[in-house]
Amino acid sequence: MTGPLATTPCTLPLVEVCITEFDLACLPATGAVFDRLLALQPAQVVIDLSGCRHIDAAAIGLLLDVHRRLARADGVLTVRNPNPRIRRILHTARLDQVLPVVDTPASAPPALVAHGRAAVTVPH
Repeated sequence: MTGPLATTPCTLPLVEVCITEFDLACLPATGAVFDRLLALQPAQVVIDLSGCRHIDAAAIGLLLDVHRRLARADGVLTVRNPNPRIRRILHTARLDQVLPVVDTPASAPPALVAHGRAAVTVPH
């Protein structure tokens, strides 16, 4: 007899990701970055969309997939600072009822910040 599945403890408290392009064309690379990010077992992932001008149905599907995967490990996905057009799209897709969509004012960065860019090669 087997017991319930054990949840994997989170190893990082917070990971923030800034996305500037979020549509079908960049989905393979973005998905690969999220796969690597989720392997780090973060407690919370914040996706900053303040620099993103467009989001499509494929990107919404990826957000839902990331949300589900995080939720299984007791993690939380938050979308931060979408522009009004993207906010309407998220509302129409009812994504704002599934995960937090927040607006935060610009503030001073935390004392410890690691900046970087992920380059992912996608086979054609």
